[in-house]
Amino acid sequence: MSEQVSEQTPEVEPLPVLAPRIYVASLSDYNAGRLHGVWLAAAQEVEALHDEVEAMLARSPEPGAEEWAIHDYEGFGSFEPSEYEALEWISTVASGIVEHGGAFAAYAALVNDQPDRLKDFEAVYRGQWETLAAYAEELLDDLGATELLEQVPDWLQPYVSLDVAGFARDLELGGDIWTETGDGGVWVFEAER
Repeated sequence: MSEQVSEQTPEVEPLPVLAPRIYVASLSDYNAGRLHGVWLAAAQEVEALHDEVEAMLARSPEPGAEEWAIHDYEGFGSFEPSEYEALEWISTVASGIVEHGGAFAAYAALVNDQPDRLKDFEAVYRGQWETLAAYAEELLDDLGATELLEQVPDWLQPYVSLDVAGFARDLELGGDIWTETGDGGVWVFEAER
């Protein structure tokens, strides 16, 4: 009797989708010794965020509550919103994270002091590779460097190689690219000139 072998494709677990949220709290209540706040989905229009913050403040048991702060957050990847981050910035970053994933969060953290650069994400993001060396190897191939090796005479080929690790290191140290580790690989960004 022959056994049937079934080929099974291993289950590949999808990367978690980031769903940025912020916990906005009333500072009047906080100063009075009580917690009063609300978790808000951050990837929404800024006007909706403002409305939800105002509604939370209106429900406050503290009379005249009008100031708020971000006391917690989740789903922002490597971007860390500050306590007094503008809702416009939160909305923009969170929407970018929902659309592009963790790479956008890393880029937002990089350009946090220059928010107008967020619009450049798609122009500077090169993609994700398993390692920086894998990116460098692909770039060398795209530039035709591996074809040059094929032109080396057979007797010389054992002595000629590309220093891919050195090339990768020089790309980063020379300021040509910026990298961030995340989601099981390396995100590569072209340096802006």
